[in-house]
Amino acid sequence: MEITTMSILALIIGLILGSIIIIITYKLNEKRNENKARKIIDNARKEAEKYKRDSILELKEESYNLKKEVEAEIKEKKLELKESEERLMQREQNLDKRDEMIQNRDALLDQKDNNLLNKQKEIQEKEEKMDQLLKDEMENLEKIAKFSKEKAHDLIMKRVEESMNKEIIDYIKEKESEAKLEAQEKAKNLIINAMQRYANDVTSEQTVSVIELPNDEMKGRLIGREGRNIRTIEAVTGVDLIIDDTPEAIVISSFDPFRREIAKITIETLIKDGRIHPARIEELYDKVLKDMNAKVTEIGNDTIRELGLNKMDPELVNIIGKLKFRTSYGQNGLQHSKEVAYLTGLLASELGENINLAKRAGLLHDIGKAIDFEMEGSHVEIGENIAKKYHEDEVVIDAIASHHGDKDPQSVIAVLVQIADTLSASRPGARNDSLENYIKRLEQLESLGNSFEGVEKTFAMQAGREVRVIVKPDEIDDAKSYKIARDLKEKIENEMQYPGTIKITVIRETRAEEQAK
Repeated sequence: MEITTMSILALIIGLILGSIIIIITYKLNEKRNENKARKIIDNARKEAEKYKRDSILELKEESYNLKKEVEAEIKEKKLELKESEERLMQREQNLDKRDEMIQNRDALLDQKDNNLLNKQKEIQEKEEKMDQLLKDEMENLEKIAKFSKEKAHDLIMKRVEESMNKEIIDYIKEKESEAKLEAQEKAKNLIINAMQRYANDVTSEQTVSVIELPNDEMKGRLIGREGRNIRTIEAVTGVDLIIDDTPEAIVISSFDPFRREIAKITIETLIKDGRIHPARIEELYDKVLKDMNAKVTEIGNDTIRELGLNKMDPELVNIIGKLKFRTSYGQNGLQHSKEVAYLTGLLASELGENINLAKRAGLLHDIGKAIDFEMEGSHVEIGENIAKKYHEDEVVIDAIASHHGDKDPQSVIAVLVQIADTLSASRPGARNDSLENYIKRLEQLESLGNSFEGVEKTFAMQAGREVRVIVKPDEIDDAKSYKIARDLKEKIENEMQYPGTIKITVIRETRAEEQAK
């Protein structure tokens, strides 16, 4: 019993001791965990403080750098402002000097004006005295001679006219004969004068292109900062860009129509694209140039196929396509060449000549005009050299060289090309002239010829390039017919506008008729 009690007691004591040990162990572990947590918290706090210090340092460094940049920018702006102020001051000083010079000049001009007025008054007074003296002298002379001034003038002029008329007519006839001996030199001068007259009339129309802008702000964008965009456009395209006060429009000027067309497309593309800067300008120009060359070659190929001609050198095909962008008196170069080709082919078929060769000669007769802006020489010489370069037939070369009469044609086809060229160029409406104006010009020519005394009838011929005047033989002699031709020439030059030259022929015919009974 005692053993059982002791065992129970020992068990209870063991349980108590175990509980105490467990409690103590738990407390110790709890304390250890608390210390560990505290240590972790301390480490975290230290890390946070360190990160905070680093962030503050970085922020301070960034703030310092930003402050430095702002100060540098402010310094630069101050320098720019200072330079601008100095320039403005210099400009103001120059303006002040100019104003002072203008004021001094105005003062001198006023002084000169006053002096001139005084001198004019003196001269006027002297002239009045002289007029009065002359008038008195003339009255005295008329009283002495018993003959008025007007009657004396009319009498003298009538005698001079009668005595000099024959001499003047003979002189004109002599000079005309001398001029015929120098026909070649005179013809060259006439061609140069005609070229100058033609340039004055239509150069402004044929050498510029106008581009419409969406707004006037686009002008500033095309000019660019300090003019860099417009300089790039002109340097790359080789044209002159005219930007003036014309609202929502700019003008492209160049004597090369192909280059002008490329520049026009490039600028229009830039306006649509919106990105206008030197690099983009060069990029678009290269693209447009490639596209235009491809388009020109395509036009040339279409022309050859349309006319049914044999294969040509690709470079020559490209030159033919360029005629599309060339005009003469407003007539499209390619259209004119195609017309000449068709007409030459038709004439050749009637005469039994080689039709394809005739068409080829007609198409290439003005080929020099496609590139006459790129090299020196007339379009005839350039065209002849091109034909030789690409080994064209001798008949084609002869037609090109002789179609303006620079040399005598050596083949029938060359003559046919001359005829077709004249027909295409002189038909009503071909070259910037309506049928109504064409008829009016012919009527005006005949009217001018009929306005002279002794003229029986006047005929305008050769599409207005020749005038034939038939005079009355009983009223006009041979000498006077030369004078009528000269006077009609001067009248046509002064009162009419016409392309090229007009040949004037005065015809005096005497017929003797009898009837045998």
